[in-house]
Amino acid sequence: MRIPRIYHPQPLQAGSEIMLSDEAANHIARVLRMGQGQVLELFDGSNLVFSAEILQAGKKNVIVNVTESHADDRESPLHLHLGQVMSRGEKMEFTIQKSIELGVNVITPLFSERCGVKLEAERLAKKIQQWQKIVVSACEQCERNRVPVVRAAMTLESWCAEQDDGLKLNLHPRAQHSINSLPRPVERVRLLIGPEGGLSSDEITMTARHGFTDILLGPRVLRTETTALTAITALQVRFGDLG
Repeated sequence: MRIPRIYHPQPLQAGSEIMLSDEAANHIARVLRMGQGQVLELFDGSNLVFSAEILQAGKKNVIVNVTESHADDRESPLHLHLGQVMSRGEKMEFTIQKSIELGVNVITPLFSERCGVKLEAERLAKKIQQWQKIVVSACEQCERNRVPVVRAAMTLESWCAEQDDGLKLNLHPRAQHSINSLPRPVERVRLLIGPEGGLSSDEITMTARHGFTDILLGPRVLRTETTALTAITALQVRFGDLG
């Protein structure tokens, strides 16, 4: 049986007793129905995994004894920064969850001319928090021990203008390059995924001005969430750790 994995946002140390967060306690006590003497795996984002034994499991709090730790590196050699023009509702959540499973390191939600999401600042901040929780849950599920970050949303042009020494890629249905034609080695990629309606001609010109290379995935037109995951997978196969 798989040992449950729980993220703990503060640094952990073997030999210490800690109280888990209310959300983690609820999951352990109410959902998993675990009790005193049972064991968990904890991780704190440091790339270490910690074994822990439950000392007390109540409805509102769980106290554990952290018994030991070991390094467990599940990260790809390819550093991927996904710039995703925001899509509506579950599509964005799906993209975030699956991109984390596939090894993306940083996600920046973007606004573009054809972005279908219009949110006021307060609601957008809550969305970012919600998306970060999805990242944590995905790490618990796929056994990543570093927790990627969902950055604050920004405009497409501001993101494209950021300094980055990695390879900058933009998906385009009439591009001349494919991922398999990109020269090796590549250690860092900044991947731009546009909205359902695609980028405008002015935006495509702007990405070229900032050093982005247009690439083609294939002959079929994919939805934005399918495009992101297909491109990430192809990049991990060529430059990362998917065989």
